[in-house]
Amino acid sequence: MNILFKWGLRVLPLAYMAIIWIQSSLPSDHFVELPDASLDSTIKESLHLIEFAILYVLLVLAFLTRSRQFTPTLNVACAVFAALYGISDEIHQSFVPYRSSSLFDFVKDIIGISVCFYFIRGALFGGRFQRLGKILRTL
Repeated sequence: MNILFKWGLRVLPLAYMAIIWIQSSLPSDHFVELPDASLDSTIKESLHLIEFAILYVLLVLAFLTRSRQFTPTLNVACAVFAALYGISDEIHQSFVPYRSSSLFDFVKDIIGISVCFYFIRGALFGGRFQRLGKILRTL
């Protein structure tokens, strides 16, 4: 695999974490505000289900590019790290004007991470989801 591609995958989680931090520093309507306030709120709240799941997946992809074996313990560490970053994001938002922080948002973060964890663990260590496992093993 191309070395630049591997290094790109390794840097991607850090860039994504920076994007999360910057976005969390801004009011929730800074980029987009839909005309229907209820729909706007629903869409933005549902993003919690995927925001930190994406971080977890990016961490897994970064570790899969190494020459060392990706272990179940390292997989759990990636999920825990993504969850801890979710907590830090909620704490950060509690200090930002026009932003809110809640335990329910963190629960949504954990649900998203858990769903991705289920599929990645199954693909890499559980003998399930063979196509996904094949793709992940090519890194």
